[in-house]
Amino acid sequence: MAFLQDIVIQYGYIAIFLCLTLGIIGLPVPDEVLMIIVGYLSSIGLLYFPVSLVISVLGAMSGMLCSYAIGRKFGKPLLWKYGKWVRLTTKRIEKTENWFERYGPWAICIGYYIPGLRHLTCYLAGMSTMKPRKYIVYSGLGALCWCAIFISIGYFLGGYIDFSDYHGSILGLFSS
Repeated sequence: MAFLQDIVIQYGYIAIFLCLTLGIIGLPVPDEVLMIIVGYLSSIGLLYFPVSLVISVLGAMSGMLCSYAIGRKFGKPLLWKYGKWVRLTTKRIEKTENWFERYGPWAICIGYYIPGLRHLTCYLAGMSTMKPRKYIVYSGLGALCWCAIFISIGYFLGGYIDFSDYHGSILGLFSS
């Protein structure tokens, strides 16, 4: 956590954008923790809250659009070729596509709150050939809500939690 905080303090909005983009694509970046740190740094005046929110949404959307493009370009051929190794038969792939056609837009919005699922829904949206405009609307709505909620949590808890001593501050929060 201190590592992320140091990166954001040193590089600012560029670090927020790049970390979120890479995290959404699937690299192991703790996105929720990053957003809480951004909120905290906004609460102490190192970052400007509205700019942080806009940069965060743009970073999340960039990662989601990259994942969508990868899923659209390489998703189905990879599943057809290697799906049998992970028990994804043609029937299961079709069943998943039908489910995603029906619930896909809401899976993108709601799946954003479940780590791991947010990455998968982006690729599935590309593989199911969801229209780009529809994807941008639903993923943008999900990204905006998700970023606003987690940045706000960090902003409002910033006065109660000393993020420099993470474990002690969490215990202190519950014991007071």
